[in-house]
Amino acid sequence: MKLVLRSLLVSTAAAMLLLSQFVSGQSEDDRQRVRTVSIPISIFTKEELKEGQAEELLQVGNLTLKENGREQTILSIRSRTDVPLSLAILIQDDLTSEFNLQIKDLQNFIRSLPKGSRVMVAYLRSGSPEIRQKFTDDLDRAAQSFRIVVSDPSAAPRTPWDGVSEILGRFDALPYGRRAILLVSNGLDLSSGLLGSSPGQSQALQSAILKAQRKSVAVFSIYSTTASSPGTPSIGSLNGQGSLAVIADETGGRTFAMGTMPPVSFEPFLRQLNVLIGRQFLLTYATDNMKKGYYKVDVKSTNPEVKIEHPKGYYYRP
Repeated sequence: MKLVLRSLLVSTAAAMLLLSQFVSGQSEDDRQRVRTVSIPISIFTKEELKEGQAEELLQVGNLTLKENGREQTILSIRSRTDVPLSLAILIQDDLTSEFNLQIKDLQNFIRSLPKGSRVMVAYLRSGSPEIRQKFTDDLDRAAQSFRIVVSDPSAAPRTPWDGVSEILGRFDALPYGRRAILLVSNGLDLSSGLLGSSPGQSQALQSAILKAQRKSVAVFSIYSTTASSPGTPSIGSLNGQGSLAVIADETGGRTFAMGTMPPVSFEPFLRQLNVLIGRQFLLTYATDNMKKGYYKVDVKSTNPEVKIEHPKGYYYRP
């Protein structure tokens, strides 16, 4: 696959040179007010996602990045050949037993990842997540670490988002680079009861979003039902799917679902995910915004056929 980008730097050395040039023309005070930000972005066309197959040549055109509406200087964009992917696959342990039929597709997906990728497998349950496999570049070993789900309401976490936040901390031990989570869950936060489970009311969800943005981790998800809610349309299923959609949108990921029923097969979703993570890049830019607060980010291409998914922003703490 060839990716054609104009006016972008692709090497770390070139990025550092551009940064030095960027700050050399500024005063000493200004130089102390410049910092770099790295975010994951996925670049693809709608047709590629629909077909689940990346094109051989993608004309991206020029990219521009704005932070809080002001254009910033892009320093570099690094691909999977420059920066291997670190992927954590998280399974909610109280999913219905239909999930067990999808394990083979997940195993094949892991084994198909590019050499050098690191994979973790964990199960979210009441208490701390069960780590079945720590991050490893032995893809076959990671694939073999899956087990069948408990599929019992007693194993259910009150909220999957506490487990997601805990797993996000595991990325700290890894070299900085492309990072992602694949979450298989109903997305429902019951820590404040069903009435408090909407995406806008879940504090655990908001905390996970901020942490994922801070660590540059894109959260992808597949909606699946649990033993306590095996597919009947309800406020809970709507709130759960809404929560999965919100964290995906805010972190540069994507959520996949088949209505309120568990998917018959994960394979079509995993083909699309393969396109998205295959076209995931680590974009680094310089900003002079130094005040504490939330910053909105917007990345656009001059090619109208190209779609870019990226975090909608991040919270900066000096």
